[in-house]
Amino acid sequence: MHLSTGTRRGVLRGISGITSSHHHIRGERVREVGGAAKLLLASSKIARSEILCLLFGTMLISAPLGYALSCDGSRASSLGPPTQGAYNSAFPDFGGPEDNVTADKITDFESLVQKKIVWAYFSNNWLQRIEFPEASVRVIHGQGVIPFIRMMARSSFERLLPDPVYTMQRIIDGDFDRDLHRWAQRAKEVGIPLIVEFGTEVNGNWFPWNGQYNGGGKTKGYGDPSLPDGPERFRDAYRHIIDICRAEGASDITWAFHVNYDSVPLEPWNTMAAYYLGDDYIDWIGISTYGAQRPGEEWHLFSEIMDTAYPELASLSNEKPLAVLEYGVVDDPETGDKASWIHDALQSVRNGRYPRIKAMSYWHENWQNDDGTISNLRLDSSPEALAAYREEIANPFFLGELTPVTTIQTSTTSSRSAPTTQETATTTRSTAEAPAIQPPTDLIPALGIIIAMAAVVVIAILFWKRRRSG
Repeated sequence: MHLSTGTRRGVLRGISGITSSHHHIRGERVREVGGAAKLLLASSKIARSEILCLLFGTMLISAPLGYALSCDGSRASSLGPPTQGAYNSAFPDFGGPEDNVTADKITDFESLVQKKIVWAYFSNNWLQRIEFPEASVRVIHGQGVIPFIRMMARSSFERLLPDPVYTMQRIIDGDFDRDLHRWAQRAKEVGIPLIVEFGTEVNGNWFPWNGQYNGGGKTKGYGDPSLPDGPERFRDAYRHIIDICRAEGASDITWAFHVNYDSVPLEPWNTMAAYYLGDDYIDWIGISTYGAQRPGEEWHLFSEIMDTAYPELASLSNEKPLAVLEYGVVDDPETGDKASWIHDALQSVRNGRYPRIKAMSYWHENWQNDDGTISNLRLDSSPEALAAYREEIANPFFLGELTPVTTIQTSTTSSRSAPTTQETATTTRSTAEAPAIQPPTDLIPALGIIIAMAAVVVIAILFWKRRRSG
């Protein structure tokens, strides 16, 4: 097409205008994009600063909260009771000193009664010094059984009353702290879940830790003037031991408190409750409930004994599980029928007569008395006695191993006066291994608290910035 000169100039001016307009629009867009980029960059800087503030705030909050959750008092995990039934356990004849622990003794007992045991009960005799019984603990654990340690504060097997070395006051004063700290350190290093008691049958005066030998019913010589000194000294000595173990981080210990079914001497100050440490310290409360232990002794059925003792035992705590930590009876046909006694004991627990009893631990041993008579408490003292035990213990109510889902009570205690928070977690255990413990469930709410408090910090920072910019 042919265009005149004027026409060409007009077209060129139009093109020039369009081009100029295009450059103008493009410039505006560049400026807009540049502004947006600057705004985005500024926003990202603000975002980064807010993120840094969030992280810093979270660190500030989580540090003291984490310290409160874990410092000082170690996280303590203890064996809980079965939801149904009762644990089957025993002292499986570890000899006269009660500390000759061998694997054969455990397997022989389990073969004899045709059922496994959950824990094996033995003595940690202090004698020359206080030492952690590592070898015995490893032997019992190797059999898939929980070691149950009786801390026996006696310097001799002779019944020295009071003991010339291990008084409750000396324990309180810290005279044995070095050995006790070493004991706790080894318990932690071994890493095997344990059950431990101190002061077996404390309300009985056949042991030197009984209140009779530590101040008796006097009230002016120690501590609270309204409380009897003897039981109060025991209580504080046992608390001192637990405090040391917790301070050392020996957290895989279930602590038991152990009384006799009757108090000797029968004095107003010598009661079960007078010795009790409190729920902050104790996980299980146990009792010894023996029938006649020597030939010719007066015969009482297990249920007759427990009917009297159970209300006082249960009144010590509304929450803690109860256990018969020792029970047994002599085989003396002239006085009573051992097989019937065994039937009565296990049936009365299984039938719910004592509903809070969650473990039964038989004392399987014979010994010779000073007069030459034999106290034959072993279950194989007669075919009839053994058959009675086998028949009763075969009932699924009596658990020969931990249930597939085992309750673990988790507690944190920072000091003697601090309250203990009881929570539950679950774990699975086979018969050949100790109960594993899941991470504490109270970390979940703790994490929620940290996040919530960090969010509050961020909101406060944003509000402060807005006020400054406004």
